[in-house]
Amino acid sequence: MFGIFDNKEDHREAKIFFGSTVEIKESKSERKNPYDDKVVSVHSICHEADALRVLEIAEKAAVIATKVPMHQRIAWLEDVASKLREYQEDFAKLLVDEVAKPIKFARLEVQRCAETIELTAKELINLGGETIPTDVAASGRSALAYYSRVPVGVVVCITPFNFPLNLVAHKIAPALGAGNAVVLKPTPEAPLTAYRLVKLFVDSQYAVPDALSLVYGDAEVGSTLVKSPIPRVVSFTGSVPIGNIITQQAGIKKVSLELGGNAATFIDRDVDLVISAQKCAFGAFYNSGQVCISLQRIYVHEDIYEEFAELISAETAKLKVGSPYEEDTFMGPLIDEESRHRAKSWVASAKDEGAIVAVGGEEIDGIFPPTVMVNVRDDMKIICEEVFAPIVSLVSVSSYDEAIEKINKSPYGLQYSIFSNSLSTARRFIDDAQCGGVVINDIPTVRFDIQPYGGSKLSGVGREGPKWALEEFTEIKSVVIF
Repeated sequence: MFGIFDNKEDHREAKIFFGSTVEIKESKSERKNPYDDKVVSVHSICHEADALRVLEIAEKAAVIATKVPMHQRIAWLEDVASKLREYQEDFAKLLVDEVAKPIKFARLEVQRCAETIELTAKELINLGGETIPTDVAASGRSALAYYSRVPVGVVVCITPFNFPLNLVAHKIAPALGAGNAVVLKPTPEAPLTAYRLVKLFVDSQYAVPDALSLVYGDAEVGSTLVKSPIPRVVSFTGSVPIGNIITQQAGIKKVSLELGGNAATFIDRDVDLVISAQKCAFGAFYNSGQVCISLQRIYVHEDIYEEFAELISAETAKLKVGSPYEEDTFMGPLIDEESRHRAKSWVASAKDEGAIVAVGGEEIDGIFPPTVMVNVRDDMKIICEEVFAPIVSLVSVSSYDEAIEKINKSPYGLQYSIFSNSLSTARRFIDDAQCGGVVINDIPTVRFDIQPYGGSKLSGVGREGPKWALEEFTEIKSVVIF
């Protein structure tokens, strides 16, 4: 493993993997830390020709990958997870450097990444089919019939910046574990993080030769990967506009899309408001609000609206904002200047429409702080669209029925939640919520890596989580033997 985190001059360079071969290109781009603007890594600039090359390599590697015994694939994943745990602190510091994730949450992401890979290895044991009684119908006859799950061949994975380690693992671990070849195009905001993770896979003694390739790039590279007839699956996590483009360009292949959301919760009048406010402050501002299931809308029963607004404002004010390198920092900066300006414009627009800033709202030392907005209406832009910033809006409602109507009005449907001590209300919410995931008595920001994860409506199609990703990256083969 020498060379993963060494002190060589090029230890900050994110290279390209053409299969198992590392290549260095002359054209490079710098990545600066969002907190202090220091250059923390450089990565090669790729073009259409590079995308075509890795697809050709993957196509050849897929023929070999599908024949690799499952015990080797399981050992491969377990080996990578073990190395991740060994280098946990180094990977955590990479996350702080490239995306300014506070160090305590960076460590958590590395831990989750290792767990995701381990869970995938365990789930491979269940990757099978079942026998089918062909004489169940009068027109049938006795035969040995069954189906099995087989690798699709080549999988293209395109990943975002907000969880540049764990969300990569959620795609490439099950894709490789299922016996496919993978082409990864990671976020340009964390090129070195992706390179180090891919290097763990490629350097493993159990690695399938050329089964994993890594390219960086813009829309040109992405479109080339998506349009090609070589991949059988494109797995993408990102924005709705890009998801629309991928859907239009992909052609006849499976497309798995996780496109974000506008997460909401309802605070009923019978709950512990202190605990609810604490949880909501965490869910709204964790990772600077740059989470697909970040709590953005809080519908509060009118009887306790004022009290809850005071409590969540107080909890928000307690959160330490500042250097992501400090152990007790809860929130650092947004990913880039454009995101910061967009957040300020959201708040300014809402204020013009009559909303009030209860806490936050004003940039401090280049960081847009956790912001609570009150007196928000449903027709305001800040409530209708995905903010993807540390802003949460409080809306007063007269009843559960009004709350669920407003929650479901969103074109997104990833995860929603409810705080209520009424079992009947909670059961109604489970049935009524138009989304992919429901959380009772906690924030919609809750996600366990073992669970099925994905949404409805504009939030996408398909599900992640080891078991369900393995289904996405395999096809059913039906067999009949007489």
